[in-house]
Amino acid sequence: MYSSSYSLADRRQRGVSLPGLLTWSIVIVLVAILGMRLIPSFIEFAAIKRALVTIASDSELSSASVREIRLAFDKRAAVDNIKSISGGDIIVENQGEQPVLSVSYTVRKPLFANLSLLIDFEAASDR
Repeated sequence: MYSSSYSLADRRQRGVSLPGLLTWSIVIVLVAILGMRLIPSFIEFAAIKRALVTIASDSELSSASVREIRLAFDKRAAVDNIKSISGGDIIVENQGEQPVLSVSYTVRKPLFANLSLLIDFEAASDR
C-alpha cells in the first residue's frame, strides 16, 4: 500500500488561473505601452540637457551673444533630433564668465482615445 504524508487536499495543483493570467497580461501590456510612449520624451530631455551643458561649457561661446548661443543650440538640436524646443525657447543668463542656459517646456503624449499625459520638463546647464 502507498503511504504518503500528504492528504488529497494538500496535493492540489498550484499555479496561475486563467483569469489571473489574463489580468496580469493586461497590466503588463498597459505598462509596456505606457513605457513605449514615455521613454522617447525622457531620451529627448536627456539630449536637451546634454546640449545645454555642452554649449554652456564651450569656451568659444562663453563670450558669445544670446543670438549666437541660440543658433548653436539650433545646430545641435538638428544633429540630436530635438523637436520639442528650439533655440528661441532657451533662457540665457550670465553668472560671472559662464553663461547659464535653461529651458522649461511641456510634452503632451496621447495614450488612449481622449486620454493624454502631460509632462513638464525643466533643464538647466548648471544643475
